[in-house]
Amino acid sequence: MKKNKTSRAWVHDHVNDPWVQRAQAEGFRARAAYKLLEIDERDHLLRPGAVVVDLGAAPGSWCQVAVKRCGAKARIFALDLLPMEPVAGVEFIQGDFTEDAVLADLEARLDGAGVDVVLSDMAPNLSGVPTVDQARSVHLCELALDFAVRHLKPGGQFVVKIFQGEGFMAYRKQMEGAFASVQVRKPKASRDRSAEVYLVGKGPRKV
Repeated sequence: MKKNKTSRAWVHDHVNDPWVQRAQAEGFRARAAYKLLEIDERDHLLRPGAVVVDLGAAPGSWCQVAVKRCGAKARIFALDLLPMEPVAGVEFIQGDFTEDAVLADLEARLDGAGVDVVLSDMAPNLSGVPTVDQARSVHLCELALDFAVRHLKPGGQFVVKIFQGEGFMAYRKQMEGAFASVQVRKPKASRDRSAEVYLVGKGPRKV
């Protein structure tokens, strides 16, 4: 009963959410588009012709923003465990980012090209056990950071979603060791009650 009540409340909130309504009106696949748009307005991530990697891309709203901001000459690669309807101008890989074969496929497509921006909106499948879910989330963030450090061009940028809680400060310190500057962003389209924030790393340090 409690689960049904929670589900109904979520559906009610979702349908009446002004960001959801705006996304539907403006042709974005999810309200998350406005999180990236706000971060981009502030941090100037997405430039014409950029090479962009979007981790945890489904349903594709961040890809839509990247295509819009980076234009036809950009190279945009997206990856997710879930299927994603095609987005014109985006190369999509369906697979698990934690698997070596999937990562190897992504790296093969990059073919040695440096990346301008790595975006990670990844989140684990929730178990309902907060400590387990937080640990899984931080692990995905660590994998995304490792990928970003290895593939970003000098001056490249990394945006990662992370939930505040156990492991957050340690991860932030890791990022501060890997980038010249790290900022915390909480976009307006991110629900107030959500523990999610985005860390923006600029200028990867040489490994």
